[in-house]
Amino acid sequence: MDWIARYLDETGDYPVVPRMQPGELVDALPSSAPNQGEPMEAILGDFQRLIVPALNHWNHPRFHGYFSVSASGAGILGEMLTAAVNVNGMLWKSCPAAVELEQVVMSWLRQWLGLPETFFGIIHDSASSSTLHAIGAARAMADDGLREEGSAPGLVLYTSEHAHSSVEKGGLSLGLGRKHIRKIAADGEYRMRPDLLRAAIQADKAAGLRPFCVVSTAGTTAVTSVDPIAEIQQIAEAERLWHHVDASYGGVAAMLPENRWMLEGAGRAHSLVVNPHKWLFTPIDLSAFFCSRPDMLKKAYSLVPAYLSSQDNPRAVNLMDYRIPLGSRFRALKLWFVMRSFGYEKVCAIIRDHIRWAKELEAAVRAHPLFEVAAPVPMSLVCFRLKAGDEPSKALLEAVNESGEAFLSGNVLDGKFVLRIAIGNLGTRREDVFRSWAAVCRLAEEIV
Repeated sequence: MDWIARYLDETGDYPVVPRMQPGELVDALPSSAPNQGEPMEAILGDFQRLIVPALNHWNHPRFHGYFSVSASGAGILGEMLTAAVNVNGMLWKSCPAAVELEQVVMSWLRQWLGLPETFFGIIHDSASSSTLHAIGAARAMADDGLREEGSAPGLVLYTSEHAHSSVEKGGLSLGLGRKHIRKIAADGEYRMRPDLLRAAIQADKAAGLRPFCVVSTAGTTAVTSVDPIAEIQQIAEAERLWHHVDASYGGVAAMLPENRWMLEGAGRAHSLVVNPHKWLFTPIDLSAFFCSRPDMLKKAYSLVPAYLSSQDNPRAVNLMDYRIPLGSRFRALKLWFVMRSFGYEKVCAIIRDHIRWAKELEAAVRAHPLFEVAAPVPMSLVCFRLKAGDEPSKALLEAVNESGEAFLSGNVLDGKFVLRIAIGNLGTRREDVFRSWAAVCRLAEEIV
């Protein structure tokens, strides 16, 4: 406990990424487990001596490479208690506290997101799992014979060319095949184009295929763009498609009253995912999945052998009926701790700061003669590049990350390499953002 408390206070003193080569930690550790137990002092000593120097410090205030998964003190305490009580909430009777607290915190989160009461909430490990379950429920709704007959040929899934790879992975995992997954082109602000979606659906229907699901995004990984969810919902309703909204990153930003537009139309969608472990200061992993058709989740995933049968009480929710995994960690506990510890207004204030600092950073990039902004900044991600081209930009990314001062990531937009600074860590302050920017500028001048 003392080490954890010191670490949270001192994370900013560590280099953001380790200075090591692949295989170094493997070589430093024994090749087989001990036959006799070792004292905890030795184990903790090796943790600090060998493991900590090999960490990427995601809790670091200048960790900007990916969307943050910062852990708050409240969330860490909830996680520790989860490990201590060590329950499995697969059924109501297996642990009433785990099942009922999950219902409560998901209802609280639904209210913060402005979603209607008709949405049923369940917690998964990641947005990849949540999206997989959404596509599975969509497939069940599209094909009544699927449960008994097997695969449903000809089903087509639609999403944006900038959607997260988990959407395609979910379709592949459910047997769709890449030729039945359509990536709809985006507009100049990287948002899915409804006109092209509509045209693709009509073309597939004319070819004898069966459109069944569309996935829109509120906060794409590439640029945090927000698809026109309301227009996509209208198309989904007209064509009787399941509409899943991937708000795993942007959903938290949409909690702010001024950002409600980001989820306009989502209240009529079939499902939505938001990840509290990304921007709601909850230790990884926790993905909140909402569904307006839980009956389709049960149709797709419910399977009750005799040894798991339970009482028929409408208030006794059995989480195993709505998802693939049987085992169910008590993830709701840490989210309960976080939501109570911070409260809605403090969460909004922190998110609002992150978005404001990103706008300030965008202005600084535009004002610098060596750089150009590569994409709009609707949330807290700034994409930029050196005007000198791809190779200098790649060299700059490597130099920044090797310095240990900050950690950035790269991407390719419109055929050009760009750098990404994502702001979202609980410990990040405005001075951290501009300390990272100062390091970028200093190294850029050396490279150019």
